[in-house]
Amino acid sequence: MEPIIIDRGQIILVGFSFFGDPFQLSGEWTEENEIGRLWNRFMAYLDQHSQRIKHAVAGAAYELHLEHAETAAKGHFEVFAGLEVEKLEDMPVELVAKILPASKYAVFTMSGQQINSDWPRQIYQEWLPGSGFRAPFGYNFQYYDQRFKGMDRLEESAIDVYVPIA
Repeated sequence: MEPIIIDRGQIILVGFSFFGDPFQLSGEWTEENEIGRLWNRFMAYLDQHSQRIKHAVAGAAYELHLEHAETAAKGHFEVFAGLEVEKLEDMPVELVAKILPASKYAVFTMSGQQINSDWPRQIYQEWLPGSGFRAPFGYNFQYYDQRFKGMDRLEESAIDVYVPIA
């Protein structure tokens, strides 16, 4: 598993968040766990109100995972599902904004069953320690573009995982 290394400017995202144990209802990556439910809620919002999101960057969606103080102790973290916008303007009150700092990223492309694998362990416990880099921020995000065909079509799908590094 070898990433490409890129520099990326600030990223502004708008969407929905969940905080807690996302695998409480289902221990795997399914639409029944809290992450799947978050995406279903966000997609339903987009179906009804996409015109309310100003300055959206077309073509991709983001799933952001943020560590908090409770992450190590309880396994609770924040999961955010949303879209990139060029700037914040007239943001609907139902949405949350996340502004990611400019950073260098290790970008890992996952395809097929890799999407459903234990890639966080592979990245953070295997690749990162021997890479010469460190993870300066407690987040990573998954970038879903036209290559992702859905959880029911994983074998035909690919996503990118961005890990900020320094």
